[in-house]
Amino acid sequence: MNRLSLQSLLIIALINSCIELEISAPSFPDIAKYFIVSEYRVGLTITYNLFAFCLASLVYGALSDNFGRRRIMLIGNAILAIGAVACVFAPSLNWLLLFRFIQGTGAATSAVVVSAIIADVYNTNKAAKLYGIMNAVFTTLMALAPVLGGFINQAVGWRGNYATVALICIISCILLLLFLPETKKQKESFNLNATLNDFKAVLSSTVFISAAVIPSLLYGCYIAFVAIAPFLYMQTFKLGILTYTIHQSIIAAAFALTSLISGNITNMLGVKNSIYSGLFLISISSTIMPAAPSENYLTLIMALFCIGFAILYPLIFARSMEIFPNKKGVASSLIMSIRYLLCSAVAWLANYIYNGSPVKLGLIILVLSMITALLTANLIRNKIIYN
Repeated sequence: MNRLSLQSLLIIALINSCIELEISAPSFPDIAKYFIVSEYRVGLTITYNLFAFCLASLVYGALSDNFGRRRIMLIGNAILAIGAVACVFAPSLNWLLLFRFIQGTGAATSAVVVSAIIADVYNTNKAAKLYGIMNAVFTTLMALAPVLGGFINQAVGWRGNYATVALICIISCILLLLFLPETKKQKESFNLNATLNDFKAVLSSTVFISAAVIPSLLYGCYIAFVAIAPFLYMQTFKLGILTYTIHQSIIAAAFALTSLISGNITNMLGVKNSIYSGLFLISISSTIMPAAPSENYLTLIMALFCIGFAILYPLIFARSMEIFPNKKGVASSLIMSIRYLLCSAVAWLANYIYNGSPVKLGLIILVLSMITALLTANLIRNKIIYN
């Protein structure tokens, strides 16, 4: 398999992890009515999924170092498919939460191991471009998933969203089984003590933690927005489900287009200036977000935030994978685990404090953006970021 087809296969593998998280978001009001539960309880389907994602991320990278990338990808994606099929037939919200947890356990595989595969095959500069592309795919599909989910929900109901995910997961598993090559040429014998020491060494690096947390905080902002958006747009702003999907499409397009040209932006401005530009857009948008007076302003502000996010993310992520070049599997596991631990916590907090207004959501995003700026300054000071 040549590199172009490998890249295509990695994108296919990421589709599962992208859409399974958010495709059901437009169905939340209908799920709440169907099971006769609160909006907060339905929002836990995201929190449970992300928490499982976080826990599973800790092991997949290290296991792929020991047993190979291909084997772990196949096992994890099979778990994802099983959870996806089970969600279609969930008889109660409690069962749905359990099956969403299983889904998250499997979905972590591609997010972790795909990053390790890219690090196996490509040098840092090429990897940074690919991370930009993969991030564009990952977050764009996460953003478009509610759009697709809105149409499916309107056509066949909320179970149709989970059925769509199940079908895509099954197709992806078949393609991975047939075509995914092994990129980890030198596998290591599994040694629990050695693996734990690797985790300890990586976690002891404050520079690594900063590089891992920055993209995670930005993802947390985005996940908080997506978790609240269906209620905010359709109940507070009184929009129909199709109008809501248009607003989500605008935000998705802003992120996708910027991600696709982020490499060109970096070539034109240089690494540091690109990072400063991304931070500027993130800071401006997060500062004014709590005061957004309408759905149109909120969509415009969030699109601006996503442009800054898309510029900053690949530059930080690529360097975080190179801090420990001999521990890329462990590094990838920790990065994704930290990301989804933070995302699950932020999603829970956003659901818990949501009161029908964009103010508290905007304040959460503002605080996380301020922490992002401080951590990025730490990386620059430690010369992890350079032109």
